[in-house]
Amino acid sequence: MRGIVKRFPGVLANDGVDLLVRRGEIHCLLGENGAGKTTLMRILYGLYQPDAGEIRLRGETIRVASPKAALSHRIGMVHQHFHLVSTLSVEENIVLGLSEGTGPFLRFRRTRAKIHRLAEEYGLEVDPTAKVWQLSVGQQQRVEILKALYRDADVLIMDEPTSVLTPQEVEALFGTLRTLVEDGLTVIFITHKLDEVMEASHRVTVLRKGKAVATVNTAETSKEELARLMVGREVVFRVEKDAAELGGKVLSVQDLHANNDRGLSALQGVTFDLCSGEILGVAGVSGNGQHELSEVLTGLRRATRGSAILEKKDLTNCSAREIADLGVAHVPTERIRVGTVPTMSIRENLILKSYRTPDFCKWSILNEKAAYENACQAMTEYEISAPHDGTAAKNLSGGNIQRLVLARELCGCPGLVVAAHPTYGLDVGATEQVRKVLLEQRARGAGILLISEDLDEILQLSDRILVIYEGRIMGIVDAQDAVLEELGLMMAGTGQQEVSA
Repeated sequence: MRGIVKRFPGVLANDGVDLLVRRGEIHCLLGENGAGKTTLMRILYGLYQPDAGEIRLRGETIRVASPKAALSHRIGMVHQHFHLVSTLSVEENIVLGLSEGTGPFLRFRRTRAKIHRLAEEYGLEVDPTAKVWQLSVGQQQRVEILKALYRDADVLIMDEPTSVLTPQEVEALFGTLRTLVEDGLTVIFITHKLDEVMEASHRVTVLRKGKAVATVNTAETSKEELARLMVGREVVFRVEKDAAELGGKVLSVQDLHANNDRGLSALQGVTFDLCSGEILGVAGVSGNGQHELSEVLTGLRRATRGSAILEKKDLTNCSAREIADLGVAHVPTERIRVGTVPTMSIRENLILKSYRTPDFCKWSILNEKAAYENACQAMTEYEISAPHDGTAAKNLSGGNIQRLVLARELCGCPGLVVAAHPTYGLDVGATEQVRKVLLEQRARGAGILLISEDLDEILQLSDRILVIYEGRIMGIVDAQDAVLEELGLMMAGTGQQEVSA
């Protein structure tokens, strides 16, 4: 890809980007949020058209007008959020849109033979007749890879492929990718996890503010150097935290049950305690009840049974406002849809929980001066980067939106912080800052329930780790004694330790 330029209204996403990828290599794309990585790959896959530049494939200039055109050039893409039809079988998803998948009679004998051959060759075992909704997340990813291989792709783009996998599934994926490149295929791998870059890739291209700033051989660089190239400064990776100084019990959850949005059981007898000055990490593959747990504890979902007690005050099935008024902070998974009102300004979003208080309201009239001063202080303290406090939240980057949410939620020194995926999708610089803030809250004496799918984050920040699988607690272990393989087995539901709240 040479001189690729892509503009959106008010944003120059790709600014003359050059990318050279060799046959038979795993090539990683790194960069901060908004650096242009996904945009560049969507251009290669035909989802976007470049405003300038050219794509040369196998020595010839090509135009990729659509994903169909990309597939005709043997370019495949596995998206971060899988594009599968859950009610169809594996084989039906794989042939969807092909001649084998049309007409009144599907020729599955030939299809199954090819799927079986590809699955066996690349370690992608999956039952072709199983419905997609019956598969684990890791198995669904295998189906996406098989879809691309079935179409004879020899350039495979993978966007954040490990974000929903257990450690064992990550190792299996890397084994598959190594086998693919040994057979001459090429893999372009977008990730923000530098440990995975160092383990899996041959070369790395770093993007910063829409430009390619470096391409390096992985064996000749380091995590520290790559992080510096990404953010333009030194980044601290190891979280330095003091020994926990535990206080009294902040939260006691007993036999908690709740349903998901489809009315099916999502929490099945969850029981644990959380002390002040402690970070309790909740580890698990996405969709095993973590989301429902955070919503029950913050008033966004009703429990069907059990209780949640905050310092002798029963939170069970209280409203979100009542729970917030009791000193519970919530950093939600969906920072845009749930954490902010996108059309409101930074100043307005910062007082969503406190606009009714005397600090900001007198005789039902909002004190605009107080709101402005609060916004200026928060923007300085939390390094929220924006033209001014009147900037709409929807115009902020992911990292700045998360800083806004933290500034609002941690104002007033809450006793309990429920932080769900607080660094998901953030670059290394923003991640470093968010983790620092959480440790400051721990040192202040808050009890923190940290829900994350990043096991490195869980291991670094937590004092104890709770593993959840299909709505049940598989074990609670001290973080300093945790073994990654054992955690992975519990996350997959195949290992269990004696649970002690």
